[in-house]
Amino acid sequence: MRLTTKGRYAVTAMLDLALHCDQGPVSLADISARQGISLSYLEQLFARLRHFKLVKSVRGPGGGYRLEGSTKEISIAQVVDAVSESLDATRCEGKGNCHEGEVCLTHHLWEDLSAQIHRFLSEITLADLVARNDIQAVRQRQDIRVASGHHHDESHIAVSEIL
Repeated sequence: MRLTTKGRYAVTAMLDLALHCDQGPVSLADISARQGISLSYLEQLFARLRHFKLVKSVRGPGGGYRLEGSTKEISIAQVVDAVSESLDATRCEGKGNCHEGEVCLTHHLWEDLSAQIHRFLSEITLADLVARNDIQAVRQRQDIRVASGHHHDESHIAVSEIL
């Protein structure tokens, strides 16, 4: 089972925002430059994150986004849920019609796995990730790369691979 691109990018973008929130509002253009996620895709994700009150926009010069709450309050599961990302491990998307229209032998096993994954991600906050040395090392490398004007496609992979 895999988390799809939408969920990975939403978590990556929120983590980037959490890592840089001490500098004031963070622009989607800055997140895009650091993480290699298209600006239009970030706009779609942040519309959902704003709807679920995980972020708030700040208008005007120096505007961008802020977290709507502390990093200790926002779980990774909330971020994934906000972008309507399914953590369903069943073949039938939880419908129970996986074997000739009925529940297959292993349906409940995969349903339990989905619940465990959601529980696991519910126990991890943005603050937990921000505190990790490996994530701080990736942040430092990305900040240096962007400051020097060298954008590289691998930058978005590094943080999301840690997750």
